[in-house]
Amino acid sequence: MGVLSRIRFAKPSRVCAQEVEHSAPSFIRGQGSWLWSEEGRAYLDFYQGAAANSLGHSPEVLVNTLNAQAQAVLHTGYPSRPAHALAERLCQATGSDQAYLFNSGSDACEAAIRLARRWGLRYRNGAGGIITARHGCHGRHLTAHDRTEVPFNDLPALHAAVDSRTVAIMLEPIQGAAGVIPASELYLKGVERLCRELGILLILDEVQTGMGRCGALLAEQTYGVRADILAVGKGLGGGMPVGAVLARGKACCLEPADLGFSHQGNALMSMAGLAVLNAILAPGLLAQVADSGRYLRDGLVRLAHRHGQGIVRGQGLLWGLQLSDDGAQALVKAARQEGLLLSAPQADCLRFTPALNVSKGNIDDMLLRLARAFARVRTAQLQARKH
Repeated sequence: MGVLSRIRFAKPSRVCAQEVEHSAPSFIRGQGSWLWSEEGRAYLDFYQGAAANSLGHSPEVLVNTLNAQAQAVLHTGYPSRPAHALAERLCQATGSDQAYLFNSGSDACEAAIRLARRWGLRYRNGAGGIITARHGCHGRHLTAHDRTEVPFNDLPALHAAVDSRTVAIMLEPIQGAAGVIPASELYLKGVERLCRELGILLILDEVQTGMGRCGALLAEQTYGVRADILAVGKGLGGGMPVGAVLARGKACCLEPADLGFSHQGNALMSMAGLAVLNAILAPGLLAQVADSGRYLRDGLVRLAHRHGQGIVRGQGLLWGLQLSDDGAQALVKAARQEGLLLSAPQADCLRFTPALNVSKGNIDDMLLRLARAFARVRTAQLQARKH
C-alpha cells in the first residue's frame, strides 16, 4: 500500500463559508446527538462539526480505541502498523489500489491535485490543468493559472473547457458549502464517460460526502460512477484529524518525496480512522443512514411546505433546506435559542448533517425545535414591521 511516512504538522484548515456564528456557546461535554454548554444547557446537534462527527459525540468505540492506543504509542515519525492497517482497510472497502494518509480532508484535496499532476507528467505530456465546478470547496487549492471553473451540472460547458493542458476534472458529488447542491446522475455519469473518452482523470472530492454520509461508503457508489482519485476526510476520523487520498489503476504514481507538506502516519489518528471506518461498515449502519435520511427528508419537506420555504436537497444524512429569503443566520440563531444546532452554508440555505446513527426520535425532536425557530423568526419580523 502507498502509505507515506514523512510527517509534518498540519496547516490550519480553511472553511469554504461561515456556517456557524462565533457567538455560539462554549461546550464542555457531548454524547451522541447532544452537547452540553458550560451553563449546563443541552443542545441537539444537527451540525456535528460540519459532518466530521460521523458517529456522534464521544462514541464508545472511538473513545476506547483512543484510550488503548494512547497507552501504547502516539507517534513515532516512522511508518506505523495502524497506518498500514487503515490504508489496507480503505483500499479493500473502496476497491482502491493505494491509500495516502493525511491530517485533514483539506490536505487530501491538495494531495489529490499533486497526484493528478504527477500522472500528467508521466502520461499526458506534462499537462497539469484542473477543471473544477464553480463554488467547489476544493478550489482554494488551485490558483487561477492552473484551473478552469465551469458551472456545476453543465456537461457541455465542462466538455468545452477541456484542452491539451487538462489533466483532470475535480468535482464534489454534492456541493455542500454551495448550499447542498447534488450533481445529477446524468451529469456525473457524463463526466465519467468524458474523462474516459478524452484520457484524463476523474477526481472526486468526497471529504464531506464520503464515509457513509450519503447512505453508501462513498457517494460515487450511489451514482454508479468510479473515480480515478478520491479525497476523503471529515467523517473518516469521527472528529479526529484524518484524511486520505485513494488512487486506482495507473493513477497510483506518487512517491513519498512528491508530497512536500503535512502527512500523517500518526498511530493514534490512524487507529481512530480504522475504528470509525469499521463502525461505518458494520452490518446495518449504511442501511440505517439511508432509512433515517429518507425520514429526515420527508420531515423537512413537510416543514418547508408549512412555513412557505423552498425545496429540500441532498442525500443520505446530508440535506439542505432552501429558504424563501436570506434569513439563514437568523434561523440558526433562533434554532440555538430553541436548543438546536444547525449550520448555514449560504445566506438562503440551512444544512443538516446529524450523526450517521441519529435516531428517528432525535429527528422528530429536531423538526419540532426548527418549527419553533421558524415561528420565533416570524414573530420578530412582524414586530419589526410594526415599529
